Amino acid sequence: MMVAGASLSLIVPIAAQAYDVVNLEEINSYSSSRTKSSRIDSKTFINEVSEDIANLKAPVDGLKGKKNDFEAGSFSDTTTLDGKAIFTVGSVDTEGATNLSEGYTGQLMAAYTYQMNLNSSFTGDDNLYVRLKTGNHDGWSDIKTPYNTYLSAGTGKAGDMLTVDKIWYTTPIGENHTVWFGPKIENYYMHGTTPSIYKPVLKAFTLGGNAAAYGASTSPGAGWAYNADNGFAISSNFTSQTGNSNGILNDEVATSWATQVGFTKPQYSVSAIMNLKYNGWSDSYFQSVDGKARGGDGSSTNIGLRGWWRPESTGTATPSISVGYDTSETGASGNSNTTAYFVGLTWQDMINADDRIGVAFGQPQKHEDDTVNPFLYEVYYDYKVNDSVTVTPAIFGGKSKHGSTGNEVDMTGYVLNTTFKF
Repeated sequence: MMVAGASLSLIVPIAAQAYDVVNLEEINSYSSSRTKSSRIDSKTFINEVSEDIANLKAPVDGLKGKKNDFEAGSFSDTTTLDGKAIFTVGSVDTEGATNLSEGYTGQLMAAYTYQMNLNSSFTGDDNLYVRLKTGNHDGWSDIKTPYNTYLSAGTGKAGDMLTVDKIWYTTPIGENHTVWFGPKIENYYMHGTTPSIYKPVLKAFTLGGNAAAYGASTSPGAGWAYNADNGFAISSNFTSQTGNSNGILNDEVATSWATQVGFTKPQYSVSAIMNLKYNGWSDSYFQSVDGKARGGDGSSTNIGLRGWWRPESTGTATPSISVGYDTSETGASGNSNTTAYFVGLTWQDMINADDRIGVAFGQPQKHEDDTVNPFLYEVYYDYKVNDSVTVTPAIFGGKSKHGSTGNEVDMTGYVLNTTFKF
């Protein structure tokens, strides 16, 4: 009995101490709070790109009060994560083309994209952005297509490998200035004015026509923007292809240097951009086979005009309108000038709340004396099943030219995207 009493007198304090160290109810409460994620808002830039840049001012619920007790191994409360998965089913039919791979023969194809966006702030105003991406798009839906059928939902060169697709740092300087720099960034993330509010299905229709003036490439780069309180903005930035291995801003590396001036109010915006590309720069999605530089070193001077307008309220027959026009002087022999134009129309809240009807058309970049006058269009309907799931059926098509044979090609595509956001 004396031994038992002595043992109990030792066990009880140890148990009480253990309870203080490992409070299961507190851990469960913390675990529950960790599962609540804050949905981050983002800057509306080229529509799909708006999902990449987050508002970091709101703290993650539940973490602030717990970080001192559970700091080891926890996720920083200044970092937020959001993402999406896109399932794509579709096909493309072509007439007049020859020697096409299986990706263009009209077969029904299925692919996916998975993307995660990480945003970290160190001062409350700055942002370190990292985008992780993977997927298995190929053929007509991916970057290798010659007929402008590359989807905004495509994965570029991901190839079923989870990669760091974008990474850069941005911070304000004073009241109205912002700077960006990073090893994987594109020019359009660093512009001061949003060139278009049309949300596209085809990559070609981003930025009011993703051609000579706004065509970009994920590369090392840096930029600066000034946004005045009255809506005026000016920005200048550069990116250098292969700058991670061959240096930046030198005579051996393809470089794009873009300077934009714009003015924005809640209902409208206008902007102009000059983009100098040299040393063999190559990128454009809104471009015809004949629209590429004819000879020379691939250098070009590109001017782009953009504008958009939206009605005061949605759900009416009046759509928002985005327009764009590009002109380019290349180093080609003969006729060196190219032009391109774009028109995008959007109706919102027409059939159901938060739905979207989109119609876009335009002429990809071409020379005046090209043998084929290229044309591209798309029509789609965004149906929001709930706050996290959207279904988008679309039809697109147009006229282009087969590079090796010079044949005129008529193309029609059908796609169904299902997007899951988290």
